[in-house]
Amino acid sequence: MEYKDYYKTLGVGRDATQDEIKRSYRKLARKYHPDVNKDAEAEQKFKEVGEAYEVLKNPEKRAAYDRIGTGWQEGQEFRPPPDWNAGFEFSSGGFTGDTGHFSDFFEELFGHAGAAGRSFHVRREGMRSRGEDHHAKIMINLEDSYNGTVQTITLQKTEIDESGRISVKPHTLNIHIPKGITEGQSIRLAEQGGPGFGGGPQGDLYTEIAFYPHRLFRPDKKDIFLDLPITPWEAALGAKVTVPTLGGRVEMKIPAGSQAGQKLRLKNKGLPGNPNGDQFVVLKIVVPRADTPEARELYKKMASVMSMNPRSGLGV
Repeated sequence: MEYKDYYKTLGVGRDATQDEIKRSYRKLARKYHPDVNKDAEAEQKFKEVGEAYEVLKNPEKRAAYDRIGTGWQEGQEFRPPPDWNAGFEFSSGGFTGDTGHFSDFFEELFGHAGAAGRSFHVRREGMRSRGEDHHAKIMINLEDSYNGTVQTITLQKTEIDESGRISVKPHTLNIHIPKGITEGQSIRLAEQGGPGFGGGPQGDLYTEIAFYPHRLFRPDKKDIFLDLPITPWEAALGAKVTVPTLGGRVEMKIPAGSQAGQKLRLKNKGLPGNPNGDQFVVLKIVVPRADTPEARELYKKMASVMSMNPRSGLGV
């Protein structure tokens, strides 16, 4: 996926005000509009300008985009870190485009935020209206989902100051993390979104859950995966070994004749729920080094006694 420098596309600096961004967009949109400019590349330029403006006109999207940093060049291969937008509140409204003509870069970063905007509705009662719903991504540890907890989180709310520039202010609140919540699920915080109008109620805040990378476990919905190193003789002869789980250590039997990549299930040892998830242990056979004369002789004896061709399935 190629990085898009939206400031370069609009010909403005990173410190540009929202008014400067709007003026540049209007100038370039008129210049490259297909009804005016018949150049073969004009339509593509028009789309690129529209995509850049879709991000930079929106304070939340612009602030999150700025977090990626300045060390990237237009067209450079890019993959966003998993927590690049964690903690930012995105308002549901304000999305005006059809993502069908946007780049993969935009879809990867803002496709979800755009979808939220398209599903936004306002309830009106006379002159009263409900505030916008806000959406934020928060990062938690896998153990927080397993045990359940209450966390104090700080979100970044964007505002436009008197000079027309974006400012980011912290917004701290307590959030209850229920047991067994999975990555991608959202927690609704009633009336923690945008303010209402004319005495209307505040909108809600939806916090989408994402997990920090864990040094041992990989979650897949409610199931947990663990790579377990074992020796060749444990795989060949079978063994009882101690295995870590989110709930503590357990004993597990490795069947004789196990192979690398084989999955063993620990029932109900995943994330809690109804039903509970399982933990799957993926066997990784670690081969000892032949770094002594005795070890080399042992390997030679194994080769002569246990003759086999592990590549027979390849036809070689």
